[in-house]
Amino acid sequence: MFGLFTNLIVTALGLQTLVWAPVLANTSLIFTFVFLFNFLGEFLGGATFNPTGTASFYAAGVGGDSLLSMALRFPAQAAGSVGGALAILEVMPVQYKHMLGGPTLQVDLQTGGLAEGILTFLMTFAVLVIILKGPRSALLQAWFLATVTVTLVSAGSTYTGPSMNPAYIIEGLWMHPHMHRLS
Repeated sequence: MFGLFTNLIVTALGLQTLVWAPVLANTSLIFTFVFLFNFLGEFLGGATFNPTGTASFYAAGVGGDSLLSMALRFPAQAAGSVGGALAILEVMPVQYKHMLGGPTLQVDLQTGGLAEGILTFLMTFAVLVIILKGPRSALLQAWFLATVTVTLVSAGSTYTGPSMNPAYIIEGLWMHPHMHRLS
């Protein structure tokens, strides 16, 4: 969806010829979504929407999750992810459906797995540093998270898309099994 929204914004502003415009639009979109989802999570009493973040904060000993709460949270997050993807497929106008897609393996399996592992580690590490040791301002945290996300997605785009999140891989394989041929 971010690709679609970025394209619509850049086109509406007439900035298609500027190399930096899609990067800035995409970073701004991710910033907005991160900020709003963080606000929504706080409003809902600590709700989280990303299984990777939940697991990494639990492993770091941060937060109030127990093993039982995580065992309940992970399936709910996965179900929400699949439900969201199905909803997007239903409401997406036909002229934009070609822009939808999940991560796709564009290199051999070992290289793709290594790339995803490194990117996931870097993203998780960056999130932990930004949230635990970074600025206290929610706006700055959201901007830093958006910048890191766009940077790592750009760095991994020639390998796997990239997903950097096991839930996205599972969702993408479930939704589009024909797009993930390993040969």
